Amino acid sequence: MTLSVTLQHDFGSFILDASFEAPTGITVLFGRSGSGKTTIINAVAGLLRPRVGRVATDSWVLGDTSNGVWLPAHKRRLGYIFQEGRLFPHLSVRQNLAYGRRFAPKDAPREDMGRVIDLLGLGHLLDRRPGYLSGGEKQRVAIGRALLAAPRLILADEPLASLDEARKAEILPYFERLRDEVSVPILYVSHSPFEVARLATTVVAMEKGQVSHKGTAAEVLGDPMATFAGPRGVGAVLEAVVEAHHPDGLSELDAAGTQMFLPKVNARVGNRVRIRIAAHEVVLSLVAPQAISALNVFAGTITSIRPGLDPGTIVSVRTSAGPVLAHVTRRSLNALALSEGMGCYAIVKSLAVAPEDVGGAG
Repeated sequence: MTLSVTLQHDFGSFILDASFEAPTGITVLFGRSGSGKTTIINAVAGLLRPRVGRVATDSWVLGDTSNGVWLPAHKRRLGYIFQEGRLFPHLSVRQNLAYGRRFAPKDAPREDMGRVIDLLGLGHLLDRRPGYLSGGEKQRVAIGRALLAAPRLILADEPLASLDEARKAEILPYFERLRDEVSVPILYVSHSPFEVARLATTVVAMEKGQVSHKGTAAEVLGDPMATFAGPRGVGAVLEAVVEAHHPDGLSELDAAGTQMFLPKVNARVGNRVRIRIAAHEVVLSLVAPQAISALNVFAGTITSIRPGLDPGTIVSVRTSAGPVLAHVTRRSLNALALSEGMGCYAIVKSLAVAPEDVGGAG
């Protein structure tokens, strides 16, 4: 199923004018606060009626203002995951999950509760009440409740925003499983580059109410001309296969023939993973580095040099592993006389890649 969205709406000086498609998997609406992400998700949910809009799949129309159709929220068959779980505090986890099933139409294909419990790792929590759950556990229950309502579409409005880093790391793998195992589109709002890199099947980047970029996480985050992510949000997204886990705490990976070493990756040998490498963590050298502590070296060719948002430039290097971006100062650019077509080496410390920057490739 592919969800098609076209919306136009005015909020005084702010004008929303966006059109995109969300296929099965996770489509991330990505951008800074105030770019229009939540307005879009509210319109899709039926909480906002736009001046002009159409939200539909091939056979299912949620709204079409040209025909006077705009279904109310309770008739849209949606699962909505908020920033906080919003569970019923007087009900157990089992009862909160069962409450979601009450909203599933009798003739709708239903998720098996046992499968959902297994998918989200909820088996040992079923008899607890929300007051005895961590933030990450509450969000997993909220996801399960949404799935059991037999939704045609799942909406997630910055579902990790209220969690600390440890809880985010706990719940991200469950969203990866949703992306890979659930057959309905998931529309996910975020302003976090690492969430985009980890989760997105498709990225729709928003700027000032308009869609500025569409594509895969690698295409959008790796665009040296992108400004919506900020200077520290730009970076490469590579895929690699886990080759080995070593006793010294490092994992060895193969990124299309380039050897990489990262802090122990939470994936089995043979699994494919996504790796986000922030541009500001990459160092460039014109000669093959020797006797240095950094373990990851990508040989490549400079394909573009673009001005950054500060006293720097974004240098894109084509490597066998994929495009790698480096955020360097103009002084370094001039000192090395870097130019397009020049060969160079992109260097990344193993510890520059945080655990949350590595996830399942899908």
